[in-house]
Amino acid sequence: MLTTFLPFIIIIVFFLASSIKILDEYERGVVFRLGKFTGVRGPGLIILIPVLEKMRKVDLRVVTMDVPTQDIITKDNVTVKVNGVVYFKVDSPKDAIIQVANYIHATAQIAQTTLRSVIGQYELDEVLEKRDEINGKLQVILDELTEPWGVKVTNVELKAIDLPEDMQRVIARQAEAEREKRAKIISAQGELEASQKLAEAANILGSQKEAITLRYLDTMREISLNNGSSTTFFPIPVDIFKSLLK
Repeated sequence: MLTTFLPFIIIIVFFLASSIKILDEYERGVVFRLGKFTGVRGPGLIILIPVLEKMRKVDLRVVTMDVPTQDIITKDNVTVKVNGVVYFKVDSPKDAIIQVANYIHATAQIAQTTLRSVIGQYELDEVLEKRDEINGKLQVILDELTEPWGVKVTNVELKAIDLPEDMQRVIARQAEAEREKRAKIISAQGELEASQKLAEAANILGSQKEAITLRYLDTMREISLNNGSSTTFFPIPVDIFKSLLK
């Protein structure tokens, strides 16, 4: 008796097992009944009508996707190798299943083409200096392009920008020249400030005779200490030489 109904029991258990699904908190199920969309379910226990209904699971967590290295020609005709990373997540499970066959692959392809297009609008110096601006522009463009697929692009970052060896040497020479320029400017500013201070000191000493005498005495003391000898120096006012010359 049991042997007779065993195949039917197995079939019933199989259908029941196939109709019960459990979705995690970060998952949603897009349900189709006879090929027509009926709704998004989950998380938790999902019961499907055997044979009539089927479900496609969608992960709502943020996906980190590397953009492969691209050979890109900048606006000033310099070839650079650029790669990046895109952070995105599914915002609409329904559109992610219905509007595109594979939303991850589609996002990867559109990210590569958009990267080449945006970088090509900048010159090399701008690419190196305006990375934050380029990242923001890429994020806005990708978010607009992937919105019909139910995908939300949260962030885009350029990871590495590799330059040709000849351009690296040119940039290194430019950086060295810029450092030398700054050093010369700082040195010139120091000399200017020193000359201004000397001029102020000369004016003060020239207007006060006692001050210049004290300066002579202090200079004699320093010379005597440095030479380590008993030689004595006597200051002679410059005015004496002026009167002799006249």
